Order: sequence, then C-alpha cells, then structure tokens
Amino acid sequence: MNPRPPLPPFTEEAALKKVQAAEDAWNSRDPERVSLAYTEDTEWRNRSTFLKGRTEVLEFLRLKWAKENDYRLKKTLWAFTGNRIAVRFEYEWHDDAGQWWRSHGNENSEFDDNGYVARRYASINDQAITESGRILQYDIVKVI
Repeated sequence: MNPRPPLPPFTEEAALKKVQAAEDAWNSRDPERVSLAYTEDTEWRNRSTFLKGRTEVLEFLRLKWAKENDYRLKKTLWAFTGNRIAVRFEYEWHDDAGQWWRSHGNENSEFDDNGYVARRYASINDQAITESGRILQYDIVKVI
C-alpha cells in the first residue's frame, strides 16, 4: 500500500492535517474514497456496530449515507500521540421524514506506519434539531 501522509509519529501540525483530510473525505459522502483511508483489516466500533475489514466499512458507509441525507461533518482535534489521534466531532443530517439531527461524539483512531487507520472507535449521540437550529450549513453559492 502506498503511504498516506502525514505519517506517524504525529506532530500537532501533522495531526491537524490528518483530521482535516478525514473531514474533507467524509463530507464528500463518497464511500469508496473514505474507505481507502483504512487498512484492509481495519477494526471499527461505530456506536454499537462492530466492523472488521475495509469491505464491511464500505458497505456500512453506503448504508449510512443512503439514510443520512445532506450530511455535514466538523471534526476538531482533541489529542494526539505517536500513531493515535482523538477527535471530537459533530455532524448534521436529516432523515427521509425531514427530521434534522445533530450527531456528536468522540472518535479515537490508531494508524499503521503507512498512515492508514487500523482501528477506529466512535461513540456517538443523536439529538433532534430543527432545520433553523442547524450550525453546520454549507455556504450556498448561486450560479447564474
């Protein structure tokens, strides 16, 4: 596998770049793109779901973004050391009934020597919000 810089051990600058790259990828809502940041045998805990391997992650992400419409994520670096990064995050989305949600929590990631995520553990809570209560809206640019 080709290296995915920045590589561990992480400095603060490298950790911030890694977090921003992950945020950008997840906001693309492209399951293939996102899944490529993880090792072939990656281990995940996402809420109460346990996944093993990139193939399971890919299917999980496809189902996630089929349900979570207009998904928008913000990650904030919480801590880093060696080959680990912890973030606090929140994301907003709406379901098919039009109910908006803010999901927030903590994510701990452990990276291999090539900069891929080998382990990801996410604790997530959901809060119903109104559309007017959203804080993570995209800037809308009108093209004529």
